Amino acid sequence: MKKYGITFCKVASITALACTLLQSCSRDTGPPSTEAARDDGRKIVDLIVEGDHVVSMDSNRSSYEYGAVAVDEGIIIAMGDRDEILAQYRSDQILDGKNRVVMPGLVNGHSHAAMTLLRGVADDLALMDWLNNYIFPAEVQFVDAEFVRIGTQLACWEMIRGGTTTFVDMYYFPDIIAEVVEACGMRALISATVIDQRSPDAENAQDSISKGNAYINRWQGKNSRITPIFGPHANYTLNADQLRATRDAANDAGVAISIHMSESPFELQYSKSTFGMTSIEFFESIGFLDGPTIAAHVVWPTKAEIPILASRKIGVIHNPSSNMKIASGISPVTEMLQAGVLMGLGTDGAASNNDLDMWEEMRLAAFLQKVERMNPEVLPADTVLYMATNGGAQAIGLGSSIGSLEVGKQADIIQVSLDDVHFIPTFDVVSHLVYVADEQDVSTTIVDGKILMLDGEILTLEIASVRTEATALAAKIESALAERNSAGRLPATVDE
Repeated sequence: MKKYGITFCKVASITALACTLLQSCSRDTGPPSTEAARDDGRKIVDLIVEGDHVVSMDSNRSSYEYGAVAVDEGIIIAMGDRDEILAQYRSDQILDGKNRVVMPGLVNGHSHAAMTLLRGVADDLALMDWLNNYIFPAEVQFVDAEFVRIGTQLACWEMIRGGTTTFVDMYYFPDIIAEVVEACGMRALISATVIDQRSPDAENAQDSISKGNAYINRWQGKNSRITPIFGPHANYTLNADQLRATRDAANDAGVAISIHMSESPFELQYSKSTFGMTSIEFFESIGFLDGPTIAAHVVWPTKAEIPILASRKIGVIHNPSSNMKIASGISPVTEMLQAGVLMGLGTDGAASNNDLDMWEEMRLAAFLQKVERMNPEVLPADTVLYMATNGGAQAIGLGSSIGSLEVGKQADIIQVSLDDVHFIPTFDVVSHLVYVADEQDVSTTIVDGKILMLDGEILTLEIASVRTEATALAAKIESALAERNSAGRLPATVDE
């Protein structure tokens, strides 16, 4: 039996060589033979993940001290007391749990992954100024398939590093995004963006829908970790007919939709002026909510609209960092939860956040509700952690397969290290996960039973290459922006 501890030889990918290195770097007590395993009555499994604490995030919020999770063929087949698990199962791959919390991987319900390459190009601006005068022009100028490949790899590196195992993405060139996700081992719902303007990969809304259909046909059922969906941008970049057409295309393909909804005061006023009603009422009136829908932001729902979200089982994704930074407002999360709305958390893109740290989103989500309601008891740590895991999985339509550590679910698991000084002492593990932990504390990230990061070492991405390519492309973008700014064609966004 080999037990992988906190030391690990640096490797770049999971290959036969990596397996050899793992064996040589592990504490070796001698590999069991198949005959020996049969003789001692224990079932051989692919992986056993141990932890001083196991936080399941199931409906009963079950947890264990000195627990373990047994994984075989990508599925959780047993979990509970560590000694009991080890008495029933054996594996060549056991992840040591000393000073570790084992928990479900985090679910980022709303992102624009490739926008990592636009991190910091336009800060401290209102949403529509940021979009129309900076982001949309920059995307037309710089975004192509290579930009999306490098930016998505950079985002996956950041998310794996922080314990995010599943994300919902909305950006251009969705085939490229899917290829990156397929290669790096993450799980994702990847949207084909629909917008009624010239974009990096389409001419208009009709072209976006047509290309989106082709993308969904290529990827539907191709990889169990990748779910292709549609991503209509918003009701201020698409008219009613275009929104209906996108819903029809999604329903015909049997896929969900991810959309920005009731995000800002501008959108609220635009909807009233253009459609004669607020955003969610408008979407309901045109039948847009007649199908699986992931609604990002939802900062300004009216009291009449919240029951619509609940009855339609809309998955609402709260993005506190982005909402604060662009001053979109404070979402009534507490009221929506009380009404039974499915709710998860998201980071939004790194151009408006400016990172992909779900731990920060948990902490800010809790703090915002407490100060907005002037009640420290609202949105407690346990509820926020649920939103980042099982609740988020429910909101994006994957609740039956991920989001909690339960027998029969996919093995999307992380280990969080308690080694840092900010965990001393640890009186309440769940409280510390929400109010203390950050992305640097994640030690191991597993998706579908495959290890993507072990003891802080990324195994499925050539991170040196990603760093080099991202840095080189960023230098080109900065140079082009500086030239464009000096010509007066774009407000200054970089230091010259």
